[in-house]
Formats: sequence, structure tokens, C-alpha cells
Amino acid sequence: MGEFELIRNYFAAAPCAQGGEGVALGIGDDCALLAVPPGEQLAVSTDTLVAGVHFPDPCDPFLLGQRSLAVAVSDLAAMGAKPFAFTLALTLPTVTADWLQAYARGLNQMAQACGVALVGGDTTRGPLSLTMTVFGRVPSGQALTRSGAQPGDLLCVGGELGNAAGALPLVLGQRSAEPAIVEPLLAHYWSPRPQIDLGLALRGKARAAMDISDGLLADCGHIAVASGVALQVERDRLPLSNALLAFLGRADAEQVALSGGDDYVLLFAVPPSRLSALQAEGWPIHVIGSVLAGQGVTLVDSDGHDITPRVRGYQHFRETP
Repeated sequence: MGEFELIRNYFAAAPCAQGGEGVALGIGDDCALLAVPPGEQLAVSTDTLVAGVHFPDPCDPFLLGQRSLAVAVSDLAAMGAKPFAFTLALTLPTVTADWLQAYARGLNQMAQACGVALVGGDTTRGPLSLTMTVFGRVPSGQALTRSGAQPGDLLCVGGELGNAAGALPLVLGQRSAEPAIVEPLLAHYWSPRPQIDLGLALRGKARAAMDISDGLLADCGHIAVASGVALQVERDRLPLSNALLAFLGRADAEQVALSGGDDYVLLFAVPPSRLSALQAEGWPIHVIGSVLAGQGVTLVDSDGHDITPRVRGYQHFRETP
């Protein structure tokens, strides 16, 4: 099967590839044409997932289709952007019809859930990897960035932490548990739900934001550096799910919540005066700490003692001693 036949059979005919708001021209030409209304900015992000690094190989292609798009769209949610389009660059070692059909179904399901249209991409032969470029729109000057946190702000997250990292022993087949524990953890790993609506709600309220992908403490470090402030995280305020606690116990659950990564919930700094309005709207917001003058990230216990661990999250290119 040739490249163009592959695209036509498995992707161009999918419901998510039939265009939509903001898509002037989709799959079928040398480029897609995207329309951004006056007064808005185009938000663009690219994510690459590599077999054996970002997901186990082999794995269920339907679930991989969901995950590969969700983690990219989460970056748009973190900016307060409304997603509307994406491209896929797919590198495959071989062309297998069953694999492609299942992957395309998972991809389409997540695309429709996120409101994004597939508008182009590329296919090549090589080790399995998937690169998504996602496009969103945000009113000019209203994008959420990492650089606006101020001393006195509250440090918040938009949901439970650690579920995806806690699921890794299940994903890798190293452990098992009853369905009531397994199902919510695996769902968070394979089908994370980008917090698009929360990102939109944070426009004009949060001073800084990002999504948690590399681990809470590591990603707090990105906001601290960009904003020129210090962040203090309170261990006892971490929101942990019942499934995670039952599976790992509190100590290990706290560890994966702090440094495990792959949560794809929003991390943000908000002035105390704006928090009550957000909570009144029903958003699953948890206050986990505060923004202080200074620099760096500190984890404290219930007595305020510094218990910051040395390893704070995932790095692709970690320096070795």
C-alpha cells in the first residue's frame, strides 16, 4: 500500500477529517488553510510520541490513537486556547491494516471529543513514532502563559494527580488489581481528557498556567523560572484518587503525584480574590500551595518543614554525574 492510499483509506475519510470551523482547506492539497478571525491569535504546539519511550510497544492501537492526540491538545488547554485543527506525522515500521484501522478509530474518537479536525500530515517508514501539531485560537492578549505568577497567588491544579504514573505497572503488565482500581488508572493513562473548558474559564483569572506532563514539581519549576518567583507545594494538600491510594498506598501515591508525570491536568497560579468565582462555577480546583517571593520550588510537610526530593520529574536528556 502506498503513502497516499494509506492516508486516503485510514485518515482522509474519517469524520474528524471533514473540516470544521476555522478550516478553509483540509486534507488533499500541499498545505491546509486555516482561518483565524480578526482579534484572535493562533496557538500552535507540537508533540512527538516514540514507541518504547512514551508508550509501551506493542500496545493497543485504539488506545494509542486516543492518547497521542490528547497529550498534544492538552498544551492548547494550558494556554486558554480553543482547539480546532491538527496534523499527524506517522512513522510506521510496517503497514498493517488492522493496526491502522484501530489507531484511526481511537484518533477519531478523541478528535471529536476535543473538537479538532485532521487537516494534514505525513507518513513515513521507520521506528514507530507519532508527531501531532495542534492549532487553537485565543483572543489577542488573553493567552495563558507561564510567566505571570506573582507572590501572594495561590498554586492550584485542575484535578487529581498521579493516576497515569501510578498506572504504569498495570500498563507494563508488572502488577494486577481488581477492576475498580485498574479501570480508572488505565483510563487516565490511555485516554487523558485535556482540560479545554477549564483553560477557557481561566482566561482573565489565572496569572500563569501550564499542563502537567513531566511531573508536578518539575513543571512547577518551569512556572517559577518563567515568572521569577518561588513556588511552595504542600504535600498534605495533594489531591489523590481513591484508586491510586488503594493501589500504591499513601507514600508511593504521593511520590508519583509529585514526580510521575503524564497527568495532563492544569497547573496554575490565581489570585485569592478570583478563586471563589471559579469554584462557584463547579471547576475541580484544588489549592496545593502558594507563590512566594524568591526562586525555586519547595515541598513542605504539615509542619512546614522542607522535604523537597532530589528527583522532581521526567527529563529526556538528564545529565549524569
